[in-house]
Amino acid sequence: MIESIRKLPRTVWLLGIISLVNDAASDMIYPLVPLYLASVLMAGPKALGIIEGIAEAVSSLLKLLAGVLADRTRHVRNWVLAGYGIAGFARPLLGLTTSWFGVLVCRFADRVGKGLRSAPRDALLAHSVEASQRGLAFGFHRAMDNFGAVIGPLVAAAMLAAGMPLRHVFLWAIVPGVIVIVLALFLKDAPHEPARRPIAFSWTLREFPPAFRRYLLVLALFTLGNSSNMFLLLRARDLGLPQAEVPVLWALVSLVAAVLSTPLSSLSDRIGRTRLIVSGWIVYAVFYLVLGVQRDNTWSLWPMFAGYGIFLAATEGAEKALVADLVPHESAGTAYGWYNLVVGLFLLPASIVFGWLWQLETPLVAFGFGAGCALVAALLLKFWVEPAHAAAQ
Repeated sequence: MIESIRKLPRTVWLLGIISLVNDAASDMIYPLVPLYLASVLMAGPKALGIIEGIAEAVSSLLKLLAGVLADRTRHVRNWVLAGYGIAGFARPLLGLTTSWFGVLVCRFADRVGKGLRSAPRDALLAHSVEASQRGLAFGFHRAMDNFGAVIGPLVAAAMLAAGMPLRHVFLWAIVPGVIVIVLALFLKDAPHEPARRPIAFSWTLREFPPAFRRYLLVLALFTLGNSSNMFLLLRARDLGLPQAEVPVLWALVSLVAAVLSTPLSSLSDRIGRTRLIVSGWIVYAVFYLVLGVQRDNTWSLWPMFAGYGIFLAATEGAEKALVADLVPHESAGTAYGWYNLVVGLFLLPASIVFGWLWQLETPLVAFGFGAGCALVAALLLKFWVEPAHAAAQ
């Protein structure tokens, strides 16, 4: 395993390091946004749902556009650089906001940056390795991403423990943001065959195999029950976890995901993508059900959130590797654009519905809805998508 990782191409390594530093910046802030909304701006779960849903939905539209243009031009470096640049300068501005609408604007800009870079970056990763190494490459990238997500919350927790106000923690995120931009300048576009042309774009997706279209529908169902992770942190705080421990709890999730992402995703190269994804979605459903019924027992949150990290490790890399398995090589950018569009668009109703169910009903109803979507999606992936993929092969 170590030798295989060491031999990964330079592009995979550079993208991994960039993601590590970028997520350190992002996760200095991410776990603190719900606390900032609740304790400083006096906004509730409905405001959080609107902010996260709108920001992610608009981001997803840009992911499709950037993916299509990456396939047409074969030049992804500028898209990636612009995306990281916008996000790097938008995050610290949260420290200057005075209303939940200001938080929405900053999160919107952050997600615009992610929208510009995500699909081109994923296509660049897929083009940099052989098909037999896709799980390893995406798993390694997710591991580096998650290691950054460990560093960020720990830095934020240390700042809060030292008495630094939330606003100042946000402002300090500018430092890793600048480092990311400098690193992105060293990226190079992947070599390609000039004679190959991407398949014509169609809003009906008729240019893609049926298995890929089915996969997108199943992902839509799963995402409908997969609202913003900020609700998990809000639930932990609601159950009595001290404010200073919230970033540490999220750091635990990221640490578990970082350690296990590479071995679990590379396992999908051997046992199959769908088997691993289905297992991860089942873990997700159990976690949501248990968190929904939880009552003032904060010590149990630590092993529960570690289990959530296992879900992330098993699914994040494998889901993206499966996209490349299902589509033509020359249309990978567009395919990843569709993947991110579907996931992001359904985050809008997912976050809004979850916030309303929580506030108007109970947390159990909200978390139960998410668990139900995950279980049905797991069944469809196993018995509807996988047979179509096997028939196409």
